[in-house]
Amino acid sequence: MCGICGIVQRREAFTIRRETLQRMNDAITHRGPDDEGFYVASNVGLAMRRLSIIDLNTGHQPIHNEDESFQIVFNGEIYNYQELRQSLEEAGHRFYTKSDTEAIVHGYEEYGAEVVHHLRGMFAFAIWDSKSDTLFLARDRPGIKPMHYYLDEEKFLFGSEIKAILQCERVPREVNLEALDRFLTFEYVFSPETIFQGIHKLPPGHFLLFQRGELRIEQYWDNLPVTPEDHDEAYYAQHLAELLEHAVKIRMISDVPLGALLSGGIDSSTIVGFMAKHSSQPVKTFSIGFEDQTYNELEYARTVSKHFGTEHYEFIIKPDAVDLVEKLVKNLDEPFGDFSIFPTYLVSKMAREHVTVALSGDGGDELFAGYDTYIADRLARKYQKLPAVFRNQVLKPLIERIPPSPKKKGLVNRTKRFIEGAMLSPELMHTRWMMFLQDQEKRQLYAGDLLNTYKYGNSYQYIQEYFTRSANGVSPLAQQEYVDIKTYLTDDILVKVDRMSMAPSLEARVPFLDHKVMEFAAAIPTHLKLKGFTTKYILKKAVADLLPEKILTRGKEGFSIPIKNWLMHELRPLLLDTLSAERIKQRGYFQPEYVQRLVQEHLAGKANHSHRLWALMVFEIWHQMYLDQKP
Repeated sequence: MCGICGIVQRREAFTIRRETLQRMNDAITHRGPDDEGFYVASNVGLAMRRLSIIDLNTGHQPIHNEDESFQIVFNGEIYNYQELRQSLEEAGHRFYTKSDTEAIVHGYEEYGAEVVHHLRGMFAFAIWDSKSDTLFLARDRPGIKPMHYYLDEEKFLFGSEIKAILQCERVPREVNLEALDRFLTFEYVFSPETIFQGIHKLPPGHFLLFQRGELRIEQYWDNLPVTPEDHDEAYYAQHLAELLEHAVKIRMISDVPLGALLSGGIDSSTIVGFMAKHSSQPVKTFSIGFEDQTYNELEYARTVSKHFGTEHYEFIIKPDAVDLVEKLVKNLDEPFGDFSIFPTYLVSKMAREHVTVALSGDGGDELFAGYDTYIADRLARKYQKLPAVFRNQVLKPLIERIPPSPKKKGLVNRTKRFIEGAMLSPELMHTRWMMFLQDQEKRQLYAGDLLNTYKYGNSYQYIQEYFTRSANGVSPLAQQEYVDIKTYLTDDILVKVDRMSMAPSLEARVPFLDHKVMEFAAAIPTHLKLKGFTTKYILKKAVADLLPEKILTRGKEGFSIPIKNWLMHELRPLLLDTLSAERIKQRGYFQPEYVQRLVQEHLAGKANHSHRLWALMVFEIWHQMYLDQKP
């Protein structure tokens, strides 16, 4: 696992300086504390930071082909590199390392851009072809590893993280107001946008060619749902179990210690179960708990640990975790509202004390209909049949008058969000549980240029585009899963896991996002994923003989923290400081009166505005850190 960055000259007036490349590379040292490497020529500079996982002795990057005309810097792991290497050697290529990185550069020499189809794993890499003055960038299929880029009249820049790009001279720092609107709506920024005007994300499953000043981006993989083949339930369960087991097995390749992040849910428990089958020693597992028992899932993690005989470690998150706020915001580069950055970082930090690599269960919910929102969508279709007068004039006002519950979930909190979502269009209704600022609220909150951007823009553009793209006769549930994979999974879950695991220099691997597993999941009939109100039905069938009954039958909880309670107590001083009326007025993005109303209602326990308030706080902290201070 590594961090990579680089510069390509577009005009001769711009000079590539080694010290610039060094600053860019230093900004991502946490991604690779073990080593660094550089390739600098008159018109290109490549750099990398390395976290040594495979080929500890000879895997130093950049790595080149036989005549050194191709140079590569690589972030990720290729799990089929040994097979790829063998086929390339048979084709006449000569290797000088044992690393997976070298298989990619020879693969590019042999196959060109088609090399991406030969790779099984997670990756973001850059290859410089000095013969044709071409830079080739590629990002893995689901977007596990990040890649950002910037282009102006004099230079092209790329980096694993935005902070690397910002180290280069003459890169403007301007807020992308459309991205800000989408962040406040969904708590993250959609690819290919970033919060910075002019800086972009290379979308998952895409490659980029920059040749003699011209930029071209192409998609090489997608995971559109397909019409299922005519197989019975037993076929899908058996084949899924085989694919998952193999995906786990190949991700256990490592020259350093590895373990698993264990929440006690079905996804992470499945990963641990298959690891235990293929490990000669007890698997090391790591779990996070809370003092607030409504958020605590350690009981389930302990059940899994006992069942598989793992070497288990636990950490209890206490409210003093709020001291991490600035550190975590800085590691994210963009405003990011998902509360679960706290437990994700802390469990990664704990794991890093014992291992360098950890497998996680991310992706299972999107592939196998594991979220409550899929059930809510089915219920909403029935709810819509009730008379509109009863829904809007009786039920909605009644539910709005009930104060929020301090518990993580509960009937009151679920019902409030369900009623809000049921008022939206079918596609937006699906995303309601991942949408935190509605149009009527924006009209009261936004000010100045942000309000004008919202009025003439489309906050839901990407959601609607993905619904349209997948409208090929498949079920509504298949469309919803596809939308979630392309948005929430890519730009929330995977961003969180990458940044929060890389912050303490831990490599996280995600077997559920093996592209062969994903492609098979896309072809499973949706009635076998959500059967009645049973989520992940086919996954549970696939691992029925592997997991304890207690894990198979437990409900979905989610990886979160008691933020609504923390805002009223431990985070109260930070809340009042970052969202003071004076500060909000000075910024000019928001209406101070409306922000103060949200603050007071939340502190008084009259409403739960935790998502809105936290997003505004994170934006303010980010603004101070990246625009005011300009590190």
